[in-house]
Amino acid sequence: MHTATNGHAGGDGVGSSKAPTFRLWLMMVLEFAIWGAWLPLIWGYMGKDGLNFSSSQQAWVGSAFAVASIVGIFFSSQFADRTFAAEKFLSFSHLIGGLAILGMYFVKDFPTFFGLMLVHSLFYVPTISVTNSLAFSHMKNAEKEFGFVRMGGTIGWILVAWPLYFILQGKTGADAVAASRNIFLISGVLSLVLAGYSLFLPHTPPKPAAPGDGGFAWLKAAKFLARPYLLVLFVVTFIDAVIHNGYFVMAGDFLGSKAVGIKPEWIMPVMSIGQVAEIVTMAFLGTVLAKLGWKTTMILGILGHAARFAVFAFFPQNTAVIIAVQVLHGICYAFFFATLYIFIDAAFPKDVRSSAQSLFNLLVLGLGDLAAKWLFIPLQDSLKTDAGIDYQKLFLVPTLMAVAAAGLLLLAFWPPRRFDDADIAKDDHGTEAPNIT
Repeated sequence: MHTATNGHAGGDGVGSSKAPTFRLWLMMVLEFAIWGAWLPLIWGYMGKDGLNFSSSQQAWVGSAFAVASIVGIFFSSQFADRTFAAEKFLSFSHLIGGLAILGMYFVKDFPTFFGLMLVHSLFYVPTISVTNSLAFSHMKNAEKEFGFVRMGGTIGWILVAWPLYFILQGKTGADAVAASRNIFLISGVLSLVLAGYSLFLPHTPPKPAAPGDGGFAWLKAAKFLARPYLLVLFVVTFIDAVIHNGYFVMAGDFLGSKAVGIKPEWIMPVMSIGQVAEIVTMAFLGTVLAKLGWKTTMILGILGHAARFAVFAFFPQNTAVIIAVQVLHGICYAFFFATLYIFIDAAFPKDVRSSAQSLFNLLVLGLGDLAAKWLFIPLQDSLKTDAGIDYQKLFLVPTLMAVAAAGLLLLAFWPPRRFDDADIAKDDHGTEAPNIT
């Protein structure tokens, strides 16, 4: 099995043998706290009690991440792979992105609000791939170490929910929505902190193209989709990304609805239960991968979505069960998406790994996110009745999508037994390796 290493693998700098684990962990804390500060509550803020944007306007704002992921694979990740040191790329990106999202606190008209979100997304989204690539560059054994480092992102997402608890406490309706605009102040300040902190991360220089490869890292990464197992994984990632992003589109309103009845100040803490479970799951991810292999681990992650949305569909009035089922988020994210990022680092050569991460993040953060907005927002509107939204019909859609994606992965995903050389690995349609080394 390929192990993510380079000439100074695991070190604080060239020649160092000690992995900068804490610095990488803290980088992930800040990286995902920026995103987690605004994502769960922005939909309510844009709704009728807040900015009163139409459903299509809300979808356009949500689509900014998709636009950024498309632009990122052609430009930003190309620069990070081939031109700029990763830590300097992160610093500049978070500086501009942070200023943009700070501006969103002060504006209420759609064109300006959308423009600022687009600028923030264009600079923030590529950093998700670059932080992964930077972390892998300084690990001795990615399969064992990435779970802990990426756990920092989960902790950041959880911690950022608690300031909002105190901001929203005791507020309801329009007052709660108005107070929720503080999400942009929190996110912007965190962005500026990470902009400064990035300059203290381990130096991660760009990797020139290998002779004969040409200058476009994204093009070389895309050519790897000619391998059947990667093409199947690409399709499954898109489906799972639609489901995953759909959760964040629908869950906040669902938890605060009359059917469930959770108070506004408790919505983000309840949703953060999933992130707490993710921490536990991340801690054991390396062990699970070693015992179950790529395919089985990712299938379990997808089926976690099916189970959670099935509970939403059939038990919306059982608040205790709805809260408890949030723990499945840990399996959903860690077993599929974290495993996916480790797999990408194993399956692609070193000089295109940021672009390869961006290629799949094009689905996770881009096309999958875009499809989720344009599928679930109109679907939710179409299922509104005098009694409220028909949540059973709504949540059966992602449930069935998850079952279909798991089935496709089971039947058609056959990765190589080993990735000793990601450039020459050949497909093996036999049984996947029982362990990874």
